[in-house]
Amino acid sequence: MGIYLNPGYENFRRTLAADIYVDKTMMIKEINRFIDTGNNYICISRPRRFGKTIASNMLNAYYSKGCDARELFAPYKIAQDPSFPEKLNQYNVIKIDMNSEYQNTREKKNLITRLEEEIAEEMQKQFPDVSLKAGGSLAQNILKIYSETGETFILLIDEYDVLVREQVSQELFDTFLSFLNGLFKSDTLRPAISLAYLTGILPVVRDKIQSKLNNFMEYTILNAKELAEFVGFTTEDVRQLCGTYHMDFAECRRWYDGYTLRCYSTEERINGDQFLEVYNPESVVRSMLDREYGSYWGRTSSYTVISDYVSRDFEGTREAVIRMLSGEQVDVDPESYLNTMTDFQNRNDVFTYLMHVGYLAYDSVERTCRIPNKEVRDEWMRALNRMPDYKETDRIIQDSKELLAETLAGNEEAVAKALDRSHIHVTSNRSYNNEDALQSAIYLAYIYALNKYTVVKEMTAGKGFSDVTFIPFLSDLPAMIIELKRNDSAVSAIDQIKEKQYYESLSHYQGDLLFVGISYDEKEKTHTCKVERFTK
Repeated sequence: MGIYLNPGYENFRRTLAADIYVDKTMMIKEINRFIDTGNNYICISRPRRFGKTIASNMLNAYYSKGCDARELFAPYKIAQDPSFPEKLNQYNVIKIDMNSEYQNTREKKNLITRLEEEIAEEMQKQFPDVSLKAGGSLAQNILKIYSETGETFILLIDEYDVLVREQVSQELFDTFLSFLNGLFKSDTLRPAISLAYLTGILPVVRDKIQSKLNNFMEYTILNAKELAEFVGFTTEDVRQLCGTYHMDFAECRRWYDGYTLRCYSTEERINGDQFLEVYNPESVVRSMLDREYGSYWGRTSSYTVISDYVSRDFEGTREAVIRMLSGEQVDVDPESYLNTMTDFQNRNDVFTYLMHVGYLAYDSVERTCRIPNKEVRDEWMRALNRMPDYKETDRIIQDSKELLAETLAGNEEAVAKALDRSHIHVTSNRSYNNEDALQSAIYLAYIYALNKYTVVKEMTAGKGFSDVTFIPFLSDLPAMIIELKRNDSAVSAIDQIKEKQYYESLSHYQGDLLFVGISYDEKEKTHTCKVERFTK
């Protein structure tokens, strides 16, 4: 048993011994499909605190010849699968945590050389009958052992992209590229590698690293395919935890859900795609143990990730950010992004990067992005409030807080004036009278309501679709139905709510309802409002 070559299972054992462990061991079955095949090089990327290292430790515990993990896995799902014993502790595993290596190496330029030397020492001890060449690379040593013994290797490289994210010197980066090239671009070496499994926050970088890793299958937070259920916690995982810890599931969902992944299991590929809701696992676990919901993301990450990139303010970025803060989705094209930390050419690149690091969620069907949940929205607000160009965002939030109070109090004139201001913030003169702009003005004006309500747009209700429905988290607030009219009266909007019985969609709700009719005059560019309380 070594540090790099054939490590033991201690890291994964400690994970299992924690207060909460959600069983993701069936991932092993999926990874087994890649072993010793033509597509046995895979790269998995997802945000921080989404379990990349835990998964890597699990795979090491299962494959490594350095331990006997049969009893360790016995209580978990994979142990009941017929494939479980076939590959259990049958492989020489080389496990490298690139982030740890980088952080703990004083002379950064010697990182790769030192790493290869230490792995070579362990190789020589575990294969004493093989004479390894002094100063040989990792690729050369693997090939030498394979040629003389027939032994193959599994490479687990965690945080492979750390040198990209740290923007290291060109000398070190070139050495790293040479290291990757030696391992993964050699047909001669490939039979000696049963599996290469890389993890990172960023997908394969397209400008320089891609030429070294273009033979890898990629699984990302944007497209995790058959591995989607292992990216984070699923709805069923979270529902069970909430039941065990007596926590409110709906509230947990509001705080930590929001990443919707297109997925399929290996058995369901022919039957078409499905969609899976994924939760931030670290935040869910912390909230269960603390018995309260809060922003754990900010304690493990930094809002400067947002501010550093949004501050570049490519055309349309600010408007799009405000729309997302108000609960909308905005168009995004993730294909142009080179997966680097420097080559940002437009708004699409910025938003795609923020999707990969978890600050935005991707809708692969609509090709849009959004802020996924309350926890992440709070991080956005912290970041933007410290940016000079976004100072007015704080004023928008404060205005929205007052607007909600005025709406609940039935102050129609105050509501109309607030909408006049909001409409200006989200539109240009060209699009001022656009119907979408009017809806955006409503969402922005009521942005603070997202702290107290679930906002449903065009909700199926009664004999049609209500424009905006607000369903409160707590029963001491009234539900609200907002109907919009252009060049008409606010009274007619109220009449439509009643005539089409939009309130029937809230038949399960026991409290009072608030009908809010809003009319917009295109010529005067002003709003009028009518508020009416409805007691069920």
